[in-house]
Amino acid sequence: MVLFSETLRLPRRGRIGSPATSWQQRTVRILVVLAVLVTAYLVIGNFASHRIEDDTGFVPPNPVAGGSYTVNMAAALIEREVVTHQWQPNDPWFTPDGLLDNTPNFQQGIISAVGRLSFELLDQLGRARGSSQADPDLERAAGLLQFPGNVWIIDFSKSLMPTIPSEDQYRAALRALVSYNTRLAEGQAVFDRRADSLAATVQRVAADLGSQSALIDAHLERSSGFILNRGADDLFYQNKGKLYAYYLLLREVGRDFERVIQERNLQTVWAQTMESLREAAVLQPTVVLDASTDSAMFASHLASQGFYLLRALVQLNEVTKVLGV
Repeated sequence: MVLFSETLRLPRRGRIGSPATSWQQRTVRILVVLAVLVTAYLVIGNFASHRIEDDTGFVPPNPVAGGSYTVNMAAALIEREVVTHQWQPNDPWFTPDGLLDNTPNFQQGIISAVGRLSFELLDQLGRARGSSQADPDLERAAGLLQFPGNVWIIDFSKSLMPTIPSEDQYRAALRALVSYNTRLAEGQAVFDRRADSLAATVQRVAADLGSQSALIDAHLERSSGFILNRGADDLFYQNKGKLYAYYLLLREVGRDFERVIQERNLQTVWAQTMESLREAAVLQPTVVLDASTDSAMFASHLASQGFYLLRALVQLNEVTKVLGV
C-alpha cells in the first residue's frame, strides 16, 4: 500500500499546469520575446543606419559667400557626416548601428582626407607665401581633425571617466573652418592662390593617395584568395571615402585656382584627374570580393579600385610637373 500511494503522488508533482512548470514556461516565453526584440533592434537598426552617400554632384548647402570654395566643401563634408548624419565609427556594438563597418570606414576615409587637406590650408594656402603667421582658426581645425574617429564618450583604454567624443572634436573643427572662411570673405584672412601653393597641395594629396595604393598592393600580395574578406571590405570603404572626399575637395580647389589652371594650360589634365577620382569614388559593389587578381570567376574589387587610384595618382603627379615642382 505504501508503494502504491507514493506511486500515485509522483504524477501530481510534475503535472502540467503546476506552479513550477508555469514559471518555467513564462521565463522561456520572456527570453524568446527578448531575443526576438534584440535581434529586430540590431537588424532593423543596422539596416536603417547603413548610408554610403557618394553623390559626386554634392555642393555645400550653406557656403560662405566670398570665401574659399575648398574650405566651404571641407566644412560641408564635416557637417554632413557628423551633424546631419550620425557619426558611426565610435558607436559601441549595442547601438542600432554598432555592427556596421562599411559606413564607419567610409566616414573615416572622408574625415581623413579633410584632415590631410587641412594641413595644406594651414601650411600653404592660409598664409602669404607659406611664411607668415599661421591662421589661428586653421591651426585649430587642423589639430582637431587629427583626433581619432573611434573615441566614444568613454575611452576605456585610458579611463572610466567620460571624455570628449570624436564628433564633438569634429564639430569644433567645423566651427573653426567656418570662422576662417567668414574672416576670409571679410578680407581679414589669407588664401594664397599662387601656382606653387597649388603645386604643394596637389603633391601632398598625391603622396597620401600613394600611401593608399601601397596598402592595396600589400593586401593583394598577402591575400588568401578567400573571396569574402573583411579586411578587404574595410580597406575598400576607407579608400572609397578618401577618394570621394578628395574628388569633391580638388574639384573646389580647381575653382579656387581657376586662373592658375588656365594660365598653365592644365584644363585637360585637371579634368582627366577629376574623372579618374570620380570613377574611383563611385565604385560600390553589392559585396566586396577579394578574389586573386588572376581569378577567372570572381572580381577583385580592391584591384579595380587601385587601378583608378593609380591612374589619378599619375595624373596628379603630371599636374605638379607642369606647375614646376
